[in-house]
Amino acid sequence: MKIGIVINETWAFFDEIYQELKRYHNVKVFKPRCYSFPFFRERLQKRQFEFQFREFLSNHEVVFFEWASEFLAIATQLPKTTSIITRLHRYELYQWANQIDWTKVDHILLVSEAKRREFNTRFPGYNEKIIVIPEAVNPEKFPYSLRDFQKNIGILGHLTPRKRVYELILAFSELELNQRGYHLHVGGGAHPRFLDYFDALINLPAKLGIENSVTFYGHIQNPSDFYRKVDIFISNSYSEGLQVSPMEAIATGSYCLAHQWSGADELLPEENLYYTDLELGKKILDFERLPNKEKQQKQLNIRDRVLEKCNSNLISENIRKIIENVAHR
Repeated sequence: MKIGIVINETWAFFDEIYQELKRYHNVKVFKPRCYSFPFFRERLQKRQFEFQFREFLSNHEVVFFEWASEFLAIATQLPKTTSIITRLHRYELYQWANQIDWTKVDHILLVSEAKRREFNTRFPGYNEKIIVIPEAVNPEKFPYSLRDFQKNIGILGHLTPRKRVYELILAFSELELNQRGYHLHVGGGAHPRFLDYFDALINLPAKLGIENSVTFYGHIQNPSDFYRKVDIFISNSYSEGLQVSPMEAIATGSYCLAHQWSGADELLPEENLYYTDLELGKKILDFERLPNKEKQQKQLNIRDRVLEKCNSNLISENIRKIIENVAHR
């Protein structure tokens, strides 16, 4: 089967799906040509891109768009010549979804039931096209390691306002966790659109007098090593698709607590979720008070929960079968 792949953003969540598809089918990735000469460059490139894109679409039985964004919007403005499947993670719902002709998309893969509800509210009439398949973690890349509780709290992700790392540092100080021997580990680099946020973030611990209890690591090359430093991983965002970093941390053996972003209850049980800083502090201290064996059992319980439905091997196979079913139909 000839399958086309269109991806104009990060491959971070797609590589294992790509490898699964390549094992069974003839897979080609769309790579638009670029021209270096300046004369009429913009007009020529636009015409050439559309010609190349039309040809790519018509030459494949199914085209899979990882990210329901700009290229999908362009594709649905063209005559439909092939089956189209897309995976919408989160941000596309707010920046691109209203520019897409959803009548030309055969299947829409969403990462949570919360995103299904939101999509149906914004774009009613397409529920029969929606399939919910969560984000995934590969337990082989994030192997489990048993650890003694050392009062290490961690967070990892792009340092943007949506992740609410600034608020987590404030809560860490206000809850006086540093005085109880806790240390906050912050992984992730600056985002070019939010350099002012990053500057405020890295200067905040000194202003609060807790600089010895907060460590910034910058961009993390090996997340698995970072997670092994962390006893309790915190997901403090106000909006997510189905966040991958908590899955990875949990797979390695970290316990996890999450703010009640929409869909967090599909990842973690109710007892691991919070709204306010006071709730967060209580859950951290309640976990601290547990005997070691109970700590380990609670962590293993959420690990089993995550790997039962978010194992990358299962997710990759399911997506491959969806693509195959659309082609056969």
